[in-house]
Amino acid sequence: MKRRDLLKTGSAALGGAALLPFLRALPASAAAGSDTLVVVIGDTINSLDLHRTGTNRPSYQVAVNVYDRLVRFGTKVLEDGTISYDSTVIEPEIAESWEFSEDRKSITFKISPKAKFWDGSQVTAGDVKWSFDRAVTLGGFPLTQMAAGSMTDPEQFVAVDEMTFRVDLPAASKLALPDLAVPVPLVINSKLAKEHATEADPWATDYLHENPAGSGPFKIARWDAGQQFVYERNDDWQLGELPALKRVIVREVPSAATRRALLERGDVDFYMDVPAKDAKELAESGKAKVEGAPVDNCLHVLGLNVNYAPFDNKLVRQAIAYALPYEDILAAGAYGRGKPMWGGTEMTPSTIEWPQPFPYATDLEKAKALLAEAGFADGFETTLSYNLGLADWMEPTALLIQEALGKIGVTATLDKIPGAQWRTAALVEKRLPMHLENFGGWLNYPDYYFFWAYIEGHLFNSSNYSDPEMAELVDATLTMETDDPAYAPNITRMMEIAFEDVPRIPLYQPYLDAAMKPEVEGYVSWFHRQLALSNMSKA
Repeated sequence: MKRRDLLKTGSAALGGAALLPFLRALPASAAAGSDTLVVVIGDTINSLDLHRTGTNRPSYQVAVNVYDRLVRFGTKVLEDGTISYDSTVIEPEIAESWEFSEDRKSITFKISPKAKFWDGSQVTAGDVKWSFDRAVTLGGFPLTQMAAGSMTDPEQFVAVDEMTFRVDLPAASKLALPDLAVPVPLVINSKLAKEHATEADPWATDYLHENPAGSGPFKIARWDAGQQFVYERNDDWQLGELPALKRVIVREVPSAATRRALLERGDVDFYMDVPAKDAKELAESGKAKVEGAPVDNCLHVLGLNVNYAPFDNKLVRQAIAYALPYEDILAAGAYGRGKPMWGGTEMTPSTIEWPQPFPYATDLEKAKALLAEAGFADGFETTLSYNLGLADWMEPTALLIQEALGKIGVTATLDKIPGAQWRTAALVEKRLPMHLENFGGWLNYPDYYFFWAYIEGHLFNSSNYSDPEMAELVDATLTMETDDPAYAPNITRMMEIAFEDVPRIPLYQPYLDAAMKPEVEGYVSWFHRQLALSNMSKA
């Protein structure tokens, strides 16, 4: 694109921003007031109830901001000044204290008397039990996430008395306590919810879909589906320092160019989940402050589906791994905002750090030799699928991969799948032969990543990969403490298998970037990749 054309495009985006109806409707002080934050996002929420079937990922931020959990993760400051969550620190929230049984198969929590629902009623152990019962009974994603911490049965949740709650585990598990700090095990005002439950809807999913019943630091003041939602501060919240922000307006603006233009003009305060190109250019221009960090336990990968020939052949998968133009992908897809995951020197890793670079790098001659050894000296034809909803990184990456594979005789036809259809095609039906994919584990352990992405039938194993030894290792390690003598050897062996079999070829570890006005402070980069407001302020 010529420079004059780029300037025309930028001017058009700015003009479009000026005409957005919601900007005319904003109160005059909305973008200027120190207690009000105006946020733009690309995809808005579709429910106020995280446990409800079909709730989308953007809706997770509602659970984070309007509900409390028994415990929460702490935060830390990275070397560049970015604030990130700390996976090693668990802090009290609704629970003022907790203790493990001697065999670590039970955790008993004392409920804080400061934990109050929005209607002023005390949060009790009965509310926690009802909420946890709901999460595992409604099934789907909430049950799967609770199961990661070995919690699958309502019988495991015991209201000992009004202010004491216990979780019983089938076996000691290092994942149980941190799994209670993720968005899913939120605590609902069960007394209010039950008033709106019916025989056909015993868990009040219809009511809670539009009417949160929480105790968190923010309430939902307004929700216009597909357009905006508004938080207002819960002035009675006592489970931490009262947030500085009194009001947060979150607007859906589908166009990334328009979101950027709105921030650059000063019409909004905060832009969440900024594409890598915009993050780099905004930071360099000085027009906005950009903060971000690598997402723990998260990788952008090229998936090779072993249910489809020739990707059922390990040599073919290795050939593809040697053919990829990794440096170009990081430059064009991530604009350098990612940690390289190629170029490792060891097929047997010397550490259990995860993620870590796989032992592949661009080597077209080696790729051709492996294809010939596999019986595909003349190459083959396939499709390369990617998600249009993530086109900012997937489209340039797909084009680079298509070009590189052509150099070893592999013809890859690009298959562009709308974002609304992606989850079904890639993760549920797992029917894409070669595809770009992203997965990040909420619990920061390598065995947790392998559990989701390398075990047959599990949601994020989009490659349909199956290996009995990997399954045994994951099963043995998942509940094992990290200081167990068997833990490190098991993790090392899992990585060896992943390195050799490469059903998922890591490209890089992505950053989660946000752009904001200079006066916005306290943004925290979270594992769930959603906006959490409690620590934020606007000077």
